[in-house]
Amino acid sequence: MKQTATEQRLTRIAEPVVQDAGMELVCLQFRRESRGWVLRLYVERPGGEVGLEDCGILSRELSDVLDVEDPIDLPYRLEVSSPGLDRPLTRSEHFQRFLGRRIKLQTVRPIRGRRHFTGMLERAEGDTIGLSGEWGSLELVLDDIEHANLVAQIGKPASSSSRGGA
Repeated sequence: MKQTATEQRLTRIAEPVVQDAGMELVCLQFRRESRGWVLRLYVERPGGEVGLEDCGILSRELSDVLDVEDPIDLPYRLEVSSPGLDRPLTRSEHFQRFLGRRIKLQTVRPIRGRRHFTGMLERAEGDTIGLSGEWGSLELVLDDIEHANLVAQIGKPASSSSRGGA
C-alpha cells in the first residue's frame, strides 16, 4: 500500500500509458532483487484477462516512455504481468471487489503483537477493512497495511458462487 517516492513517481509516469492501453495498473513495485533492480507492474483489463501479447505490447510502450522520462538512474529490468491468483490488493476498490474472500496481509507495525494476518475479508468501506480469522476480528485502515494479497483459491468449484462480471 505504501509506495516509496520513486514508486510514486514511476506510477505517475506509467499509469497513463497503462490506461491508454485499456488496462488498470493494479500494483507497481521497484525493488532490488538477487539479480538486480526490477520495475514490476501488475496490470489487468476490466472484465477480461491480460494475455502474454498484451504484456509484451505494454512493456514496449512503457519502455519507450521510461527512456524519454529517464526516472531511474541505474540499471533495472522491466516486467509487466497479470496479477495472478494471489493478486495484490492496493486500493479500496480492490478490497470492495473481493469481499468474502480470504486474504493475507502484512501491517506496517505490529498489531496485537503480530504483523502477518490471514483471514476472511468481511468489510471494506472507504479506507477501512474488516478481517476475521482464528485470531478474532480486526479493523484496519489501509495506510496501516504494508501489502495485501488474495489467497489463491485453487480447485474451487465454479458453481459455488456467481460473481457477475467481477
